[in-house]
This record gives sequence, structure tokens and C-alpha cells, in this order.
Amino acid sequence: MESQNLNQGIYRTLNAEANGSGSTPDGKPKPRRIPRKPNSEDPKFNYVWVYVLLGALILFTLGAGNFQGNLEETSMSSLQTMMEKGEVKSIIVYNKENAEVFLTDSALKQKKYEKVAKLRFGMANKGPHFILSVPSNDAFNQFMVEFGKTHPELKPIDVQYTTRSDWFSGIMGWLIMIAFFVGIWFFIMKRVGGGMGGPGSQIFNIGKSKAILFDRDEKINITFDDVAGLDEAKVEVQEIVSFLKHPEKYALLGGKIPKGALLVGPPGTGKTLIAKAMAGEAKVPFFSISGSDFVEMFVGVGASRVRDLFRQARDKAPCIIFIDEIDAIGRARGKNMMSSNDERENTLNQLLVEMDGFSGDKGVIIVAATNRQDVLDSALLRPGRFDRVISIDEPDLVGREQIFRVHLKTIKIGPDVDAHKLALQTPGFAGADIANICNEAALIAARKDKKQVEFQDFNDAIDRSIGGLEKKNKLILPEEKKIIAYHEAGHAICGWFLEHAHPLVKVSIVPRGVAALGYAQYLPKEKYLSTVEEMNDRMCMTLGGRAAERLIFDKISTGAQNDLDRVTRTAYAMVAVYGMSEKLGNVSFYDMSQENNGFVKPYSDETAKTIDDEARNIIEGQYKRAQQLLTEKRHELEQLAQELLTKEVLFKEDLVRLMGERPFDPPADFTDVVEVAPKIDSDNLDSPLSTVENPVA
Repeated sequence: MESQNLNQGIYRTLNAEANGSGSTPDGKPKPRRIPRKPNSEDPKFNYVWVYVLLGALILFTLGAGNFQGNLEETSMSSLQTMMEKGEVKSIIVYNKENAEVFLTDSALKQKKYEKVAKLRFGMANKGPHFILSVPSNDAFNQFMVEFGKTHPELKPIDVQYTTRSDWFSGIMGWLIMIAFFVGIWFFIMKRVGGGMGGPGSQIFNIGKSKAILFDRDEKINITFDDVAGLDEAKVEVQEIVSFLKHPEKYALLGGKIPKGALLVGPPGTGKTLIAKAMAGEAKVPFFSISGSDFVEMFVGVGASRVRDLFRQARDKAPCIIFIDEIDAIGRARGKNMMSSNDERENTLNQLLVEMDGFSGDKGVIIVAATNRQDVLDSALLRPGRFDRVISIDEPDLVGREQIFRVHLKTIKIGPDVDAHKLALQTPGFAGADIANICNEAALIAARKDKKQVEFQDFNDAIDRSIGGLEKKNKLILPEEKKIIAYHEAGHAICGWFLEHAHPLVKVSIVPRGVAALGYAQYLPKEKYLSTVEEMNDRMCMTLGGRAAERLIFDKISTGAQNDLDRVTRTAYAMVAVYGMSEKLGNVSFYDMSQENNGFVKPYSDETAKTIDDEARNIIEGQYKRAQQLLTEKRHELEQLAQELLTKEVLFKEDLVRLMGERPFDPPADFTDVVEVAPKIDSDNLDSPLSTVENPVA
């Protein structure tokens, strides 16, 4: 009873009489029903009647002529024939150009006039029965006078001359035109905004929230079982879900529900997936919205949408609000006046107030996701708003294996497919990358008309994801192909005989992607720190391609552009970030907060020159070291390059066959794990594919 009262004080959801909820036979509380709002908010006018009236008006206009009878056109000669037979009773000439002919009752009984004797609705037609064009009133009058002189025995025919104004047709024409444009206007407004004045109207509801609501009754199929490789993050969010399901357990101990949780991590690591799993597990209303949905060109709309979102959330409490890409509205205020945006800052201010303002809402949990935590406002990150900042990093070896197992469930795989081997070959891959590889492998197997996806298909998918689509038909000159072969062989030789270089997986001179003419793939060890010796060996290996070109051809090509970019970044990071220069000492000029935005350097011009000189000396030293190593191993270099020209793709086993076991390979029982990302040397004579090595430890 005590826990029930506590729960009632938190969410006001256990009062069955007030909220219309009760208990199920198993004793569990029924979901609280939200009372329907009064009908005063519904549209006061049903615009369906507008379309009904417009249709009736058009039908009336089209059928107005039906009450005038079935008029048939005739000619002067036919009129004269009818008058000679005494069948014409009277004639009305109007507007000096048309004449209406009325037949006698005896003539209408004749079979030949049966068509004009009746109206379309079966009533008798009193006339007019025929219509004809006349030259003028005088000409027609002369015709009738001459007819009377030649036929004195016939009864005179009553002829009248009049003028008519067709006001009905003019008015109806204007009405139809107005109705047409009104109909188009209503149609456009309905398509754009869901009906003029209706609940979906963009004009009258522009300040309404665009959040998508998943209510209790809506089943979301994603659960925490579908989230693999993120065990620590799942523990954090599962506690929030548990609080929503059983608040009394925490309230008895005096605990308060967290106000918010911020999911931070690189793209593709599963931030949105965790939010979907929370919605599937919590069984509470779930509002999903993107940060950009608050932004609008109209002033004040963003803040209005924030207020409306939290108003709806309070009505549905307890509930979860998920804001994806919150950095769209949560950027730090006032740091750079040149890029300030008052509307975005007003939206952020309103969000801050709603999350932890004077009112202090209970039962509304905000979950947000971003990959740019560094640009968020400090007021947004304080406890009381986002109580928990959950880091979602790229998965390690165990996490990648779990993710592979999840995605392999839906694929018909062969007996040689091993999730552990695939995890070893995909260092630095996020969950989205692994899902893409599994899908690509299935597509490759289907393209080859296989009955199941084999391990080789996954290898091909990994190669495509790393280096791009293989282009064997790309025409390369023989001399260029030779340069590429020696370039890649230089990388492979340096990596093979350097202790701290990454183990080689594959070296290829097959063109891939948009601009890569060759690449060497390595398997980095899973480390989080790098020493000076390790970074020097990697730079030496990276410069091995250019050193081989100079050694063999006594000239260099543009194929080393990507290599130079990587070693330049690494050298400057060693000097200016990690304090690995003897001249500068233990000094770091890395501006992690990026408050200066690149406009102010935190060092003098003299120090900048020292940084440039030190970085250049490091690069030049490793280049000479690569040249010396390749000179000593020139026989192996020639042998490997010729093998590449013959086979185009060589694996680690081929290098062992040509040069023996690598002297620095770890023991067989040593488990490799990943550092940051697979490193690829991709080379192009014009514009190489950029796969930059991240020098940050």
C-alpha cells in the first residue's frame, strides 16, 4: 500500500477512478487512457460540404439548358417549307441575328416532329422548337412580306422582334470560374497542410511539434536483444527503463528518476538503435524528433515547438522524448558572434527551461544523441538536464563478433563463415559498417548465383568497403603499372621488416574505387596508446612507396600524395600535440575546445617555425630510413614487385613463401585487437583515395 501511494505521488497514474484505469486479472495496472479533448478544438466547419456545393453548382449549370427543350437548328428554306404546310404558329426574332420557331399543335403530333415535341424529362415542349440564324431584322421582315404575298391563302404568322440579354450565362460563367479557383486553393492547402484549419494545417499549426509518437499500444519490434556490442551503454539505459517500469522500487529508497541521458559516439555506432530499443522495452509513450525539426525560417517557431512537445509529453507522462542530432539546436551560445543565430539560441533557451526550469516536470525523460559533444552548450550538459553522458564507442573485437552474429542470423551462410574471423578482419568498423558488409556479402553471393554466402564473399565485401569497387577493366599503361607494383612492394617490404609496423593482410595493384590504383591492407593491433618508436615505424612504412620509386626508377610520381598527407599529419601531431619533440619539450598546442576557431594560434611565429622544422626533420629522417632499408632488401623488393605484376594480389602467405616468416610476428597464442581503423595505403598518380591514419592515441 505504501509503494502504491508513492507511485501515485510520482506519476498520478494509479488513480483508477480519475483516469479510467483499473487492474487486469493478473493484478497489473492497465495503461492510463488520456481523456479526449473537448470538441471545441475540432474544426467548426466541415469542408466536405464545400466540394459538394461546388459539384452541385457545376451540375446545375450543365443541366440548365435541359429545361429549354430540344432545340434543333433549321434553315430559311426549311422554314419556308414548314410555313407553306401551315406548321408554323409564330416566330420570335431576337438580337437581330437569331429566330425561334414555334410549331402548331397539329404539327407537333406528326411523327417527324416527335423529337422536338417532348422535353428530355418527358414533358410537352411548348416551344421554341427550332432556331435559325437571320441576316437582320429588315431582311427577315422582307422575307415574311414576300411570303405573305405569294401565299395569300395561308393564315398570317405572328412575327415578333425583341432584344435579349443573357445575364444568367454571364453570371454562371463568373461563378464557375470563381468556384474553380476556390477549389484549387482548397486542394493545395489540403495537400500542403492537411486541410485548411484542420489539425494538420501548416499555416495554423506551424508552431506545433513535429515529433512522432509511439504510444503504449504500438508495438516496436526492436529490443535490447537486437543491440550487440554495447554492453556498458545497455546497462546505463536499462536502468532508466527499469525506473519507468517500476518507479516504486526506487522511490522507496529516495532515488529520483534521471532527467536525461545523452548518447555520444561516432556515426554508425548504434545511438539511434539504443533509443529504439528503449522504446521497445519501456512500454511507455515515446516521442521521436530530430534536432533540425525545431529549426524554421519563422521567428519563434522553434521555441513554440519545444513548448508544444513538452506539453504533449506532460499529458502522456511517464514517457521518453528522443532528440536525434541534438547539436542542430544545442550548440554553445555566444562563442562566435559571426555565426550566431538568435532563433536557434531562443530554441535552445526554451529547451533548457523545459528540461529543468521552474516547473520541474516529473516523469518526462529526455534521451538525445550526437556525435559532436564538443560543440554543445555547457548548460545543456549539466546534471539536472542530462544527468548521464553515455559514451558509445566503436566496438572492440568481442563487440564486433557479437554484432556479426546478430546480422548473420538473417543470412544463409556457408559452413566456412566464422564470426570471430570476420571480427578480426574488420578493426575499427562500427555497427553500421558491419551491417553494410553483411548485406554486401549477400549481394555478391547472389550476383555469383550461389546458394549460400561463403567466407570469400565476406572478404570481397570487406575489400569493397575499404578500397571501393574493383575495376579490373581500367586501362593502365605498362610503365605506370610497374611503378604502382614497386610502390606497393616498397610499403610491404618496410612493413615486413619493421618491428612496430602493422601486420600485413594483403597487397594489391588492382584499381579500386574512384581513384585508387593500388593499396596495401594492414591489421592494426588493438591499442589505445602509441609510443614514439611505433609512430616512427609507421611513418617509415608509409614512406616506403616513394622511397622504392626513387630507388628503382630514380624519379618520383604523384602516387604518394596520400602517403605524404598521412605522415605530415602524424609528424605535426607528434610535435605540436603530443610533446614528442626535444626542441619544444613537453608542450601541447592542441585546442580541444576549439574556442579559437582557427583565428588565433596559441604560439608565436618563432614557435611556428620551430614546429615546421621539427616536423620536416622527422619526416625526412624516416624517409632516409626507408631508403636504407629498401637498399638492404633490394632483392626481396624486386622479387615481390615481379610477383605483384604477375598475380596482381598477394596475401600474407605469399610474402611468407617469398621472404620467410616475419621476424616480429607475435606468438601463435597472442590475440590481436584493434587500434583505431584499418590502415590502407591507396595510391593514384593523380588524385589518390584518401584513407588518413588517425594519429591521436
